[in-house]
Amino acid sequence: MYDLIIRQAKCPDGSLTDIAIRDGKIAATGQLDSGTTATQILDLHGKVYASAGWIDSHVHCYIKSPIYHDEPDLIGVASGVTTVVDAGSTGANDVDDFYQLTREAKTNVLAFLNIARTGIVTQNELADMEQIDKASVRDAIARNPDFIIGIKARMSSSVVGKNGIKPLVRAKEIQQENNDLPLMVHIGNNPPDLDEITDLLTSGDIITHCYNGKPNRILSPEGVLRDSVKRALSRGVLLDVGHGSASFSFEVARLAIAQGIVPHTISSDIYCRNRATGPVHSLATVMSKFFTVGLSLEQVIECVTCNVADALRLPSKGRLEVGADADLTLFEIQHAPKVFLDSEGQSVTGEQLLVPLAAVVAGVTLFTDEGKSNHVFER
Repeated sequence: MYDLIIRQAKCPDGSLTDIAIRDGKIAATGQLDSGTTATQILDLHGKVYASAGWIDSHVHCYIKSPIYHDEPDLIGVASGVTTVVDAGSTGANDVDDFYQLTREAKTNVLAFLNIARTGIVTQNELADMEQIDKASVRDAIARNPDFIIGIKARMSSSVVGKNGIKPLVRAKEIQQENNDLPLMVHIGNNPPDLDEITDLLTSGDIITHCYNGKPNRILSPEGVLRDSVKRALSRGVLLDVGHGSASFSFEVARLAIAQGIVPHTISSDIYCRNRATGPVHSLATVMSKFFTVGLSLEQVIECVTCNVADALRLPSKGRLEVGADADLTLFEIQHAPKVFLDSEGQSVTGEQLLVPLAAVVAGVTLFTDEGKSNHVFER
């Protein structure tokens, strides 16, 4: 007897499978016997896709943040996302409060800890090197080992002020002193120059805002990949989208992907304002934009499931495998013209839109507004 069986789920590769869940874990996959019983059965009739639960690895959901904030469940399960990772909204001063607030959420919430004690309460948290206190970071990580999964450094001119590359040098020291936790590095306007940044990065480090359209971007003025970025990628540095309000260009993404420079992870950099008024709206919207620049459905899904789980060292998430956490996203694809905007104000008309219908978190099914009205789920 299982807690939940999802029958005839459509996989991203087009095949069909059944998924059985018990005690918050995936207990069986494949074609289950028709007589197999469960407390709840969802028959998708081969019409609804199922994937491992979507993970948005760059959000801002500390509700008390004065600049970038949102409610975890609005950008999480209400949008088909089972896990969100806050990207440095909090530092050592307030991460404990953030953790306590997230215990009320239905969405799994994790955090990159800002190397600045205050997190993002101003736009220039790394302009004062005194803000970066190694002991405070170490102690915060020790207090929250299952919540803080990495550290974050925002390396753009408005953030670091006159400190240039120094905050990143300190961030790498912090990383090495804390079990080589994943390091996410925000890139934007220079200084510091992107070449300086990438030359410091090592295997597993994450460059977020990888397709931004600013002068300090991954492509040269001629539209080819910078040598420094090429070297970084060869060392195992990862590219994350981090769309946001000012950090995604269709032109840059299209040129890069045409050269085989694909993102390792797709994330939204969502918070209340760019969720409500765009250009982000949701992780599903950001994912859908990548159909217009050359990625397949399977590639897009990998960028929010197994790729993220590997990058963030979350072995129980990201795959529909026996023993994995029973986190799933159920979704459909609408085929109709849809106008998408990037962060530069440029528009592209796509033909496919991902529509999340439900998030399953630890075996509990949470329908989105679209899922509640979908006839496939009628018993």
